[in-house]
Amino acid sequence: MSRIRVTRPAALTALAGVGACLAIVVVPSAFAGTTIPTGGSCTIRPAAKNSEAPLSCLGVTASLDHLPAVGEQATLTVDVQAQADVKHAGLSVQLPPALRISGGGSGFVEPTTDAFGQHTSQTLALTPGTHSVTLKVEAVAAGPAQIQADISDIDRPDPRRAAHDSVELTVGTSKGSSGEGVSVTKAEAAPVHRPEPGARTARPVTPKSLAPAPVPVRASAASAPASPRATAAATSDAQVCVSGTFRNRFQSAEGGSWNGKANRDEPVSNVNVTLWGKPTADSGTQRLATGMTGNGDGRFNLCYTPSASVTPQAWVEFQTQAGRMWSVVDGGGHLYATATYSMNNISSSTSLGNVYANDGQSRAWHALDTLNKLWWNRGSTTNCWASSQQDGHCTPITVQWYPGSTDGTYWSTGEDKIHLADNDPDSEHTTVHEAGHALMGKLYKGWWPNVSNCSPHYVNRTSSTSCGWTEGFANAVAFHTFNDTTYFWGNGSSMNLANDRSTNGIDPGDACEARVATALVDLWSQVDGGWMKSNTMMSRTWQSSFREYFVNDRPDYGLDSGSTAQNILYNHTIQY
Repeated sequence: MSRIRVTRPAALTALAGVGACLAIVVVPSAFAGTTIPTGGSCTIRPAAKNSEAPLSCLGVTASLDHLPAVGEQATLTVDVQAQADVKHAGLSVQLPPALRISGGGSGFVEPTTDAFGQHTSQTLALTPGTHSVTLKVEAVAAGPAQIQADISDIDRPDPRRAAHDSVELTVGTSKGSSGEGVSVTKAEAAPVHRPEPGARTARPVTPKSLAPAPVPVRASAASAPASPRATAAATSDAQVCVSGTFRNRFQSAEGGSWNGKANRDEPVSNVNVTLWGKPTADSGTQRLATGMTGNGDGRFNLCYTPSASVTPQAWVEFQTQAGRMWSVVDGGGHLYATATYSMNNISSSTSLGNVYANDGQSRAWHALDTLNKLWWNRGSTTNCWASSQQDGHCTPITVQWYPGSTDGTYWSTGEDKIHLADNDPDSEHTTVHEAGHALMGKLYKGWWPNVSNCSPHYVNRTSSTSCGWTEGFANAVAFHTFNDTTYFWGNGSSMNLANDRSTNGIDPGDACEARVATALVDLWSQVDGGWMKSNTMMSRTWQSSFREYFVNDRPDYGLDSGSTAQNILYNHTIQY
């Protein structure tokens, strides 16, 4: 698939607001459903009341009989509710490293243990009603912890036949000291980032307040962030540099399955990073240097000129923001921050090696890094997300996520914000799909078509031509970004949506979003030489349907709508 790669990320460093009148429209996930459920109308709500997540035939609820402290046991009850017969329902339970299974759980497979904790599962044959299982768990370490439970129809991967629930707690060290919920917005680096023997370190330090997004220093507005090596070479002998690599360990639905996701350990690109410190023994905390992690390698190199022969204290802080072009925030709109251990009495340049994002923030960092993949393939002629905006007048993409969130999965035009539920970031396709809605909103300069018959909607079923267009475009953005046609959900289930005229199970025509999505990516790759020309066209003329896009607008902008392009559409059962 042909890709357009923009090589000038200057817009990451600065962003001025652009006013736009936006109607308040909530755009639900493209994969609100794939098949109409059997067994009557299903009414189980898997998310908060204001969420656009579809009603489901399956539900799951996890609960503890009490909050255990270190050394104590508790009973975990998982209730599975079904409103339809499910021959093979997969139930998976994951415990964080702070907890471990200590007994019970008839029917579960032997738990496996890795860096993300313990994981077990079982397959159930469900009839309408409630089925409960229990596990004994023991708290083995203090700190934030999240228990997760998932239920899904193994034979029919579909959000309307799946559910997710979680329990968030903070494990205390003594009886009665554990509490509900977790606090991970401002946190220390993951335990894997430990001081080297003999290093000049102290206890972890977190700045009292988060700083504004830094503006990396660069040669010109159009130049890329300097690599750590280039920055170091440009510094004088009087400067001191703190360097390293910022990484994230996360679980990925891509490459996983309903009963286990793929474990990943990857660098985090284009992250705002700040070196904080006390220049002298009696000075307050100051910002010593700012920059961004390297694109593709996560490397950072922060240099400053010390005011004394020894800097008493310094540490590095990473925020879930890429310049000012995209960010991930918590439920209160605050950026997540991971701070390293503090270094004491620095007199020369220091390497921190690999610094890992805080474990509780893993999904926030995964979502942020996923948007970086879309940024480099966004198909814009400007340094903004869309060609409809000019340099210096860009609007960002903002994602809201927090542990245990049931406020997802959708994009709202009124606030121009993506809302992701708890395990949504595990699916990069889900993150980019919702960003695809945001991208269309920017291409259309705040205008949004009048979309009908789209709630609920099914990726492989007929909805309306307006729903097929808006959802199909967002699906195509994900498929174009990852060069595939398989959609992954946050629980690890997936569905391959590749199709032609002989494909069964996918309705024909341009009111089916799967057909529109695959037709679009084939047009971009086989006819248009990428999607930049198409996106430029969409920034100048706006469409309410795929027919308008293909028949009315493509010829006016020099994009093929002749026999070659028509054959592509015909192969996907669309004829004009």
